[in-house]
Amino acid sequence: MVATPIGNLADISLRALHVLQLVDCIACEDTRHTQGMLRSYGLERPGSQLLAVHQHNEAEAAQQVIARLQQGQRIAYVSDAGTPGVSDPGARLCAALQEAGLRSIPLPGASSVTSAISVAGAITPAQGASGFLFAGFLPTKNAERLTAVQKLADEPRCTVLLEAPHRIIELAQALALLGERPVTLAREITKQFEDIATMLASDLVTWLQASPQRIKGEFAIVLHPVTVQQESGEAERVLKLLLAELPTKTAVKLAAEITGASRNTLYDRALELKRAAEEE
Repeated sequence: MVATPIGNLADISLRALHVLQLVDCIACEDTRHTQGMLRSYGLERPGSQLLAVHQHNEAEAAQQVIARLQQGQRIAYVSDAGTPGVSDPGARLCAALQEAGLRSIPLPGASSVTSAISVAGAITPAQGASGFLFAGFLPTKNAERLTAVQKLADEPRCTVLLEAPHRIIELAQALALLGERPVTLAREITKQFEDIATMLASDLVTWLQASPQRIKGEFAIVLHPVTVQQESGEAERVLKLLLAELPTKTAVKLAAEITGASRNTLYDRALELKRAAEEE
């Protein structure tokens, strides 16, 4: 599984070039795209050595890959850009290889996900929650997208989304529900018109519409972690008042909406408060 550049052709690894030159066959998402990439490195291959394995034929084509491997051939798989099997085809191929008792070997490289996180400054000890959630592409239908965003509002970790240019405004409108939560937009990473900006979720639409150039290209979006207002204690104060009058789940839901704190964090705190009250 060979990672390839997501824009800048210089972001290919020496190991990837060696393997792409060495293998008997290259399975790829788009044979024409891959042929052009190979040509740029002086590694052009005859069409007979390229095998199309994309989202529409992945299950069937995987059987061809398995048959070739069982014959002793060496095969590399590349998607059109980046690391295969993340949001690109490749995962079903690897699963089929595992079922057949064959190995998949990763050749790491470019990834829009880790590239965006590396410059967002979103995962820091001061923000509490460690790690990140990769949510990929959200649903395309408005109602389903809004539901997904509402669920992410309660996710305390940094979250990474991907989006295409023709849907970025709709996604930005949905993310506006997150209000003052910081968001980093990374557009056209590693390409000539790369653009990376951090702003409040409520300002995304205005920022994108300020220039036609800003809605072009592929996007990686980093939602910064939710931070609980620990210093002021406002979230816990509101939670305690509501718990005195309402069931736990209702109190937590309202406290999260009022203060902007994480619903999961408030729920855990509500259980702690109830246990403490029972022990007294």
